[in-house]
Amino acid sequence: MSYETLFVEATEHVTTITLNRPDKRNAINTQMIADLQSALDAIEKTHTRVVVITGAGTVFCAGMDLALLQAIATQSPSENQEDSRRMAKMFRRIWSFSKPMIAAVNGHALAGGCGIATLCDFTLAVPEAKFGYTEVRIGFLPAIVSVFLTRQIGDKRARDLLLTGRLVDATEAKELGLINEIVPQDRLLARVDELAEVLISASPASVTRAKRLLVCAEAASLDADLDRAVLENARMRCTPDFKEGLASFLEKRKPVWHDETGKSS
Repeated sequence: MSYETLFVEATEHVTTITLNRPDKRNAINTQMIADLQSALDAIEKTHTRVVVITGAGTVFCAGMDLALLQAIATQSPSENQEDSRRMAKMFRRIWSFSKPMIAAVNGHALAGGCGIATLCDFTLAVPEAKFGYTEVRIGFLPAIVSVFLTRQIGDKRARDLLLTGRLVDATEAKELGLINEIVPQDRLLARVDELAEVLISASPASVTRAKRLLVCAEAASLDADLDRAVLENARMRCTPDFKEGLASFLEKRKPVWHDETGKSS
């Protein structure tokens, strides 16, 4: 399997997906979303028992690609809604994938990259990794990830991360329930292999049915929440604050925000 933004390698029972845009800190663009969907579709048809996701270089995933953010600022409402739906579909695919998924977080996982890392069944991270949903810092909205995050770590903790946009280190991420284990860099892949062996030793039918049961228990309410989140995400992209947040980020200056009436603050 060959992809523009991923490197995919399969052994007898394990397939490893490496986010492969190291020069862009493995940032998410439209092609990566499409590649991840295609790769997971292809892997699901194989005898793979476990899927591992990691990042090339020293960063797991820095979130949305800057060029994609710039393009979003000029899109129509319908185009923004379609983009939001694509992102939601990718996150849901990872969350509901039929085979166990392990994220080997080799560096920072931010915004959408944090979503990819933490929606896997198991998230192992190096001590140096930082996590965060930083969207509010640039006038964006963490709408789609909020649907999963509140279910994952609870309402109060989710509000803390989503409303402040702050970064947390691996120790706090583990305390919050975002990750399962902290593993030294030189042991990360070995520990992933150990966990994969535990999963492979279990009954394939039992693991698949257990995952299906967990997904089905939440699917209806989650999908309804995702529909609302997609609309809110698309609407936010058309606001003055999004345009100001993006401009200030590019110009490396402090943003000048607007209140709901349009007045600057």
